[in-house]
Amino acid sequence: MLQTFSILLQTPAPPSLGWIVGIAIAGIFLLWLLFYFIPVGLWFTALLSGVRISLLQLIFMRWRKVPPKVIVQSLISSTKAGLSLNRNDLEAHFLAGGNVQGVVNALISADKANMSLDFKTATAIDLAGRDVFEAVQMSVNPKVIDTPPVTAVAKDGIQLIAKARVTVRANIRQLVGGAGEETVLARVGEGVVSSIGSANSHKAVLENPDSISKVVLDKGLDSGTAFEILSIDIADIDIGKNIGAVLQMDQANADKNIAQAKAEERRAMAVANEQEMKAKAQEARAKVIEAEAQIPIAIAEAFRNGNLGIMDYYKFQNIQADTKMRDSIAEPPVSSPHKNEFGKDDNSEKRK
Repeated sequence: MLQTFSILLQTPAPPSLGWIVGIAIAGIFLLWLLFYFIPVGLWFTALLSGVRISLLQLIFMRWRKVPPKVIVQSLISSTKAGLSLNRNDLEAHFLAGGNVQGVVNALISADKANMSLDFKTATAIDLAGRDVFEAVQMSVNPKVIDTPPVTAVAKDGIQLIAKARVTVRANIRQLVGGAGEETVLARVGEGVVSSIGSANSHKAVLENPDSISKVVLDKGLDSGTAFEILSIDIADIDIGKNIGAVLQMDQANADKNIAQAKAEERRAMAVANEQEMKAKAQEARAKVIEAEAQIPIAIAEAFRNGNLGIMDYYKFQNIQADTKMRDSIAEPPVSSPHKNEFGKDDNSEKRK
């Protein structure tokens, strides 16, 4: 019995299930960590694609915060397309914040289209904030830009609303520092306005809309821009308002208002002058009345001083009476509106 117990104590206990699971998880983590820093599969894929890159460089890419998958896929794509790119240049462009895959795709597309585009120019365009792959595609396949409605007025005062379609092609050499689509649209709109404004009649513009395109193209609107204008086509021209007539009506209304204001000013001046004349007349009458009031005083003073006798005063009274009588005789008789042709009063007859 004692021998059996001692044998059981010497026999090791079998490992538990928890220990087995922990060891398995630790092993898987170690394998993932190993394959993360040592991308053997990616290195093998590059080797089969003809890209020579060492496994040590892939490990260093991890430490430099550069995703090896992006660099390796870009190298594989360029190698299969017949381009020779440098790994250090691709890493430098990625660290500068560029789109490595977009630059490689643009280089491949430009090479297939027999366009002259080197890696330095492509990276400069990409770092400038432009889509270099889209620019290459636009160089191969020109882009059509529809301008917003442009309103202009011909010399005869008729308003025209024109819509144009501008066919442009990307200018690779001027993508860095060149103006964008907004500048092209603004210049085209300016050219359309000046072309319509220089026309003597709106009918001439409607008959020959291609004259607008010729005038606009002759101005070299694509200078300093990232595009090359291939053609400008007038898609539609609509007739707007008669601006000349509207301006004439506005001018006539303004002239009428000015004339009314001047007439009102003259009327106010006339009324003020009339009131002033009335005031002067009242003032003159007041002076006459004041002078007449001095006559009795003067007569009384003449009596006191002995310069005027009683007979002279009576004669003066007789002269005044004769003057009043002559004035009443000289005045025409006032006809009554109620008298008939025989001088009789109609109202008196009615009263009877």
